[in-house]
This record gives sequence, C-alpha cells and structure tokens, in this order.
Amino acid sequence: MDKGCVLGIDTSNYKTSLAVVDRSGKIIKDARTLLAVKQGTRGLRQSEAFFQHIENFPNLINQVFEKTLSSQIAAVAVSDKPRPIEGSYMPCFKAGISFAQSIAKILQVPVYCFSHQEGHIEAVKAYSHFNNEDTVLAWHLSGGTCELLKVDNHLIEIIGGSKDISFGQVLDRIGVLYGLNFPCGEAMDVKVCGLRNEFIVNREQERLTKIKLDGLSFNLSGVETQCARWIQSENDRSGEFIPDWKLIKELFDQIADCIILTTQKASEKTGIRNVIFAGGVSSSKYISERIIKAFENTAVQIDFGNQELASDNAVGVALLGGKSLWL
Repeated sequence: MDKGCVLGIDTSNYKTSLAVVDRSGKIIKDARTLLAVKQGTRGLRQSEAFFQHIENFPNLINQVFEKTLSSQIAAVAVSDKPRPIEGSYMPCFKAGISFAQSIAKILQVPVYCFSHQEGHIEAVKAYSHFNNEDTVLAWHLSGGTCELLKVDNHLIEIIGGSKDISFGQVLDRIGVLYGLNFPCGEAMDVKVCGLRNEFIVNREQERLTKIKLDGLSFNLSGVETQCARWIQSENDRSGEFIPDWKLIKELFDQIADCIILTTQKASEKTGIRNVIFAGGVSSSKYISERIIKAFENTAVQIDFGNQELASDNAVGVALLGGKSLWL
C-alpha cells in the first residue's frame, strides 16, 4: 500500500493533538484533547502539562490509528518548540518529540520538526485563499502569544503585537475572576455573540479606555487592570462575582478595534494586503466578524481559513511534514 500520509503531533501547554493528512492536504484524522485545569486557576505548570500529555497520548493514538492507516504513514512531523528562533523552548514539547521519535522508529519513517507557531500559521494558510502566496501578514493570537508577523515563505519576522501580555491572557484572567472555567475565551465568545445587539454601548458609556498603539505595538496590562477594578467594585456592591457581560462585550470590542487598527497600519507600512489569522483568539466568532466587516470593500484582504483549525492542533505540522517529504 502506498505510504501517502503524514502523522502530525503537537503538545502545546493546553492541548494534546494528533492529525493525519494525505499528499493533497486532505485531513484524514484530527484528534485533540484539552488539558485539565483546576477551577479557579489561570493555567498549568509545565510539569503538569507534560504529565497530562503522557496520559492523553494512548487514547489519541487509538482514535487516530486504524489497522490500515499505520501502514500508510510516510513520515512523522512534530512541534518541538514555541517559535522558530534560537533559544525558543518549553518542556511540554519534549513529550511530543518523544512520541514522534518512538512512532517513527517503529514505522521506520523519518521525523520532521517544526515550531508550534509555524504549525499554527500553516494550518490556517493552507486552507485560505492565500495558500499559494509567498508573502502574507499573519496574526498569531493564542493564550500566550500576541504577535503580528510578516511571513515570507518560511521566514517569519515579528513586526508588531503586544509588548506585555496577550489577548488570550487578558480574556482568561478576567474570565477566571468571574469564576469561569479556564481557558475562558470560548465560553465568553459564545455568550458575547448572543449579545451582539443587546448591549449597544456609545462612547460616553464606555468604561474601558482605548488600547493605544505605539507604532505597530501595544500594551494590554492596562485594559486588564481596568477590567479587574470594575469587577472588584461590582463585587464590593453585590458580594459575589457575577459576570458583567456588558463589560466583557466591551472588552471584546476593544480587542477587535486594536487588531483592526494595527492591521490597517501594518498593511500601509509594508504594502502587504493579504492577512491571515491563527491562534485560539482567532477562532472567536465575535472578534472575527468584527474584523471581516471592518475590511469589507477595502484593499486589505482578510482570511481566517478554516476557523476550526485556528486553535492548537497538529494539522499544520503534519502539512509542513508533507511539504518537506514530497516537495
């Protein structure tokens, strides 16, 4: 049987992921398990994440591998570090590397390594209108990353983004203050999408100040502090933390506005008109709809690809493994 598939493995800080793609880029299997985070906490220690990956892997292997599929694996691709730069390192990726090397040895196939960020970008770009474009702007918006990138083939350059915490961290920290389960972004997004037309806030009613740009960069600790102060004042009055969805919707609007303005400025500065979005925050329906609407009938072309692949997954590294093997 022709070995026409690549197995991808990604062990990020919050998700264990396996995927299989074929030569054409078709997704054959896509299995993911969110790591468990205790109620009231804002994340995991690396040692906890590593242990959970080890625990999750056997079940995911059972989901992905069928009797005939293992004989079709031509290579294994794995994310081995957060970003494609020297010194980039997180222990949780060691779990994936160990899995990849073991499986590749058993199947007698090569192993290809890529960064988690490269996988994120490829998972979106490959299924976007810009798949064949050499150069694009790319936002990587995840729980720990908030970067605007210039992607030129395989060269990735940071040209903007947050200088302190990420959008994902802001949403998770505010959500945890309200007693929501970590990670909080998806649940908050679902609720805010349902309130699109219920809370119409004019400028005089806004409680949060605009996120200020410094060129193509910005700081987010200020908007987090503002939200936390409002939440504390509400708790002092009511005696309990009940989510103020009007405030949360305003926070989502601030995030969308910041991304829109930064994207406009970046496109003007670089002359690049094609922009893709990767990372878990990019899977927000509310934020993506705001961004798409802002750039309708403009020179800037926006593409979120398959939004189901915006969050952590192994599809992107599997696709990159296929390119290394067959191109």
